[in-house]
Amino acid sequence: MTTDLYAQLAARLGPKGYAADAETLAPYLKEWRGRFTGHTPFLAMPATTEETADVVRLCAAAGASITPQGGNTGLVGGQIPAGEVLLSMKRMNRIRAIDAANDSLIADAGVILQAVQESARESDRLFPLSLASEGSATIGGLISTNAGGVHVLRYGMIRDLVLGIEAVLPDGHVFRGLKGLRKDNTGYDLKQLFIGAEGTLGVVTGACLKLFPRPRAHQVALAAVASPERALALLHRMKAATGAVAAFEIMNRRSVDLVVKNVPMSRDPLPGAPFMTLIEFEGMDAAGLRASIEDALAAAISAGEAETALIAENASQARDFWRIREDISAGHRPEGAQVNHDVSVPVSQTPLFLERANAAAERMCAGVRVVAFGHMGDGNFHYTLMQPAGSDAAAFPGEALSQMVYETADALGGSISAEHGIGVARVADLARFKDPESLAMMRAVKRAIDPNNVMNPRALFV
Repeated sequence: MTTDLYAQLAARLGPKGYAADAETLAPYLKEWRGRFTGHTPFLAMPATTEETADVVRLCAAAGASITPQGGNTGLVGGQIPAGEVLLSMKRMNRIRAIDAANDSLIADAGVILQAVQESARESDRLFPLSLASEGSATIGGLISTNAGGVHVLRYGMIRDLVLGIEAVLPDGHVFRGLKGLRKDNTGYDLKQLFIGAEGTLGVVTGACLKLFPRPRAHQVALAAVASPERALALLHRMKAATGAVAAFEIMNRRSVDLVVKNVPMSRDPLPGAPFMTLIEFEGMDAAGLRASIEDALAAAISAGEAETALIAENASQARDFWRIREDISAGHRPEGAQVNHDVSVPVSQTPLFLERANAAAERMCAGVRVVAFGHMGDGNFHYTLMQPAGSDAAAFPGEALSQMVYETADALGGSISAEHGIGVARVADLARFKDPESLAMMRAVKRAIDPNNVMNPRALFV
């Protein structure tokens, strides 16, 4: 039966639309950090919505499950198959339309984020989603995982940037919701079902995305702060004083030290700062923006909210400031046994989260090394605990530390996953920390739309 299915899929897709040989499959079956590997008997690579629909219909009729994959940049393993048919959207890579007067753009699911940003720029518009993998992450994958990035503070998650969606349902029918409307009060907002669903309810094949006026002025600043409490005060001062904060990132001392240690050509612009905040501003008046930033930073230093600050003098220096933040993961990766977390708490609770988590980690593992960095402006920390220097990696209590981090975030009204998703890595944790009513509703939606569990059957749910 499965042999018949693969023959049918091959005939429908043509020679460019499928693969089954080990060499072609290899890069699709390994997550980029090497933490998840998988296997599949058949890789489907449709080039149109109609081909995608036929692939899903044929698989559903044969009782075969599907794992959808975008750019394979996910961090929780949901894109890696374990025997399912692998459905790659990379050949669906066309910008379908730009409506600058409506501030919208329609893109295939396989278009990479960078291409969308560039297409918007060509129309003198901005698509504000920005993250480290924008050169390979695809629109369909970003939507399916509700990606965040560095500009959530100003523009929101991708959930807030999607006007319409086209998706193939688990039975092969097509949900055609590619409207460019900002107001449509006709019942359930069905497109939202697919945003953050991690491919469990269907395959996103296209999206209508929200564009914005392109800012004429950009400024980037680094400030040294003594504590997370003062960083929070600085955040609120800069928002109120400038009205132009697009990103507000925090980095603890160890995170910066490890970049300098392990990433070649790195330099610390604020040596000794207990914490560094990286602040990006956007506006329309360059001179006025610069003046308001200088005044606000001077007031923050006078108030003790910041110890010192630097403002990038040109685009190259701004990129250097951002490079410190972007290289933190590479900086701590060589440091032995570690557990990584992507948690969020209300912005007001960010200092308390760090205080409680740091203290609990030290009690559980004396000498534990903490790398804390991320999007303080929206309450999202990438919080890593590493084995003490010179200790035995086998003795590192990683799982117990992870549960402590999740419990700490949960107790403050937070989430165990701010932007990376659940995938297969956090299924058990979701079952533990999500309230029973929410889990029951999620399962009810899954049963209603995908009763035969065709779509990404191992993701999200136990």
